[in-house]
Amino acid sequence: MLLYNRIPSIPPPLQKPTHPRNAAVSATATSAVSDDSLTSRGFIFHRTAATLNLDHLNAVFVAVGFPRRDPDKIRLALDHTDAVLWIEYEKTKRPVAFARATGDGVFNAIIWDVVVDPSFQGIGLGKAVMERLVTELLEKGISNIALYSEPRVLGFYRPLGFVADPGGIRGMVYKRKQKKK
Repeated sequence: MLLYNRIPSIPPPLQKPTHPRNAAVSATATSAVSDDSLTSRGFIFHRTAATLNLDHLNAVFVAVGFPRRDPDKIRLALDHTDAVLWIEYEKTKRPVAFARATGDGVFNAIIWDVVVDPSFQGIGLGKAVMERLVTELLEKGISNIALYSEPRVLGFYRPLGFVADPGGIRGMVYKRKQKKK
């Protein structure tokens, strides 16, 4: 598990989000790739899943090595998602990058399903999605941001401010015991 390395020593005061759920949040000056640059290259940002074709998203999941998922379960997961950001390639009308976050809406969030279509990797789309998603969470006052990552892509997240096991914190996952036969 990786945690975003901006954990304050004193928790921020309880505050209402500065914008409603799924409202657009502008990219900050810290974004490596500007909205204008991406738009001029034919990419469109979306902050809701309303127009997201789940079969096309599933194709991206499979292309990066994730298992194919039941579209009804994807829709249910998206219904319980606090923040989503995906990029559509205008020429194909298909998603090429995607990430989402769930959490309590106040203190904690976990980022899930960060994917970039392999034919669009290496041009800054993953970084663009992650920077904007983290910015949105921080602007909501959420400062404890975690994600799960495969070891082969840890190097992608470190420059974005994520660290493994900060202060000795270790993530754990539940693993069902196998029944003996």
